[in-house]
Amino acid sequence: MKFYHEIRGCSLAVDIVARELAIPLDLQWVDMASKTLADGTDYHAINAKGTVPTLQLPDGQFLSEGTVIMQYLADSEGSGTMLPAYGTIERLRVLEWNSFIAADLHKGGFMPLFKAQTPQAYRDIAVERVCAMLSWIDSQLQGQTYLVADRFTIADAHCYTIAMWGYVHGIPMHRFPSLEAYLERIGSRRSVIATLQATRDQAKKVGRQP
Repeated sequence: MKFYHEIRGCSLAVDIVARELAIPLDLQWVDMASKTLADGTDYHAINAKGTVPTLQLPDGQFLSEGTVIMQYLADSEGSGTMLPAYGTIERLRVLEWNSFIAADLHKGGFMPLFKAQTPQAYRDIAVERVCAMLSWIDSQLQGQTYLVADRFTIADAHCYTIAMWGYVHGIPMHRFPSLEAYLERIGSRRSVIATLQATRDQAKKVGRQP
């Protein structure tokens, strides 16, 4: 399946999930500044929203939104290792985390910090909001190895991807020791190491910082 990916983007979480599940993806890198693919194709022809990630399904349809793609991959693999079975409270907890990470931490928190047009006064507000959310995540991780059911799930791949942006934006992550230890644990997984290496290789190829 073709997977439309971005350097340092939220699509990293999907790549991690696919590698954990041993589902091969054909990575198609998107230049988000120009909304083009490596061959110059307009990415809007793939996803009219112009956002990543997008996954081309075996029947040729395109599926967008990272939380949905992660759920699709976990369910299609079928083992239940990264997304508990339908009808269980553990499954709902994983989806609850994914919703919070996507809507609050990603879009509501970090996204304004990535936009050049965001006024400095609002940047300060955004950093404060992000820190409040990271502090809450830190409290939830005290005594926990993972977010849900003491095993690595799609929510952990997602949380790792977005929370790591704290380092990108100079947030003092040492204030959240349980979260920092968690990020270090997740970062040591083979799937994450391989995903980050693929990102570094692509960044080097196009002359960008990973």
